[in-house]
Amino acid sequence: MSTHIIENEALRVSVADAGAELVSVYDKARKLERIWTGDAAVWNRHAPILFPFVGKVMNGKYRVGDREYPMPTQHGFARDLDFACLEAGDGTVTHRLKATDWTRERYPYEFRLTVSHRLEERQLHVGWTVENRGDGRMYFSIGGHPGFMLPPGVAKEDCSILFPGANALRCVSASPAGYAVTEEKPIPLADGRAKYRSDIPDTWIFEDGQVQRVGIAGPDGKPWVMLDCAGFPMLAVWANPKGPFICLEPWFGRTDDEGFAGTIDQKKGIQCLEAGEAREIAYSMEFC
Repeated sequence: MSTHIIENEALRVSVADAGAELVSVYDKARKLERIWTGDAAVWNRHAPILFPFVGKVMNGKYRVGDREYPMPTQHGFARDLDFACLEAGDGTVTHRLKATDWTRERYPYEFRLTVSHRLEERQLHVGWTVENRGDGRMYFSIGGHPGFMLPPGVAKEDCSILFPGANALRCVSASPAGYAVTEEKPIPLADGRAKYRSDIPDTWIFEDGQVQRVGIAGPDGKPWVMLDCAGFPMLAVWANPKGPFICLEPWFGRTDDEGFAGTIDQKKGIQCLEAGEAREIAYSMEFC
């Protein structure tokens, strides 16, 4: 797996050609890794890109009009494919993925996805450009899934999820099968923060643009990492009980509702591009 490194005085960032995935952010001042290490015994990812779907499609199949297509894995296929590296240096790494015969059998659109990672002081900016290169409408979802290492020696139960400026939040959760349970539940907040609790379902999905900025704090209450997702309609928080990391996930679109039987254009949060249209989407993370 080829990786590309960009760095400054504060951080050294590594991005792989495989999935255009962020695989490391080394904090030089603290002398520690800030992105989950990808231990296959726990979760073998670091910060995958979710495209052309976020989450699962019902029963591993979806319909475009009257035709059915297979999508047996969750989160689409981009995370499992090699991207072409277009640029690596001067603080930026840029990758691109194009439609192929293999993707067309699973996703019948002429897409082009360009991904950039840009380093600025203690911030990493992530940008996506999704293009419809075909002659008809194209439907897609896209999302980020960065896993953030917790402060050394700190358990998840001693951490808080920060929601600056929020007084009340409601979320849907995922069923054991990975589909959305649409009954909304309140998330208890105190001064804009929610205590991580292992008895809460392991995925919180906030819809309707409720969350535009989110972070993780350790026992001292100070921000450890902050994620700016302004403009994203959805934000998910997920934690694997076995690993010392928490994922903060900005999404355009999400997993299917439990029992969903509609077509791709009826999926919750689905995005649409007209022929020849492109959309730029970006978020950033700050390592405090």
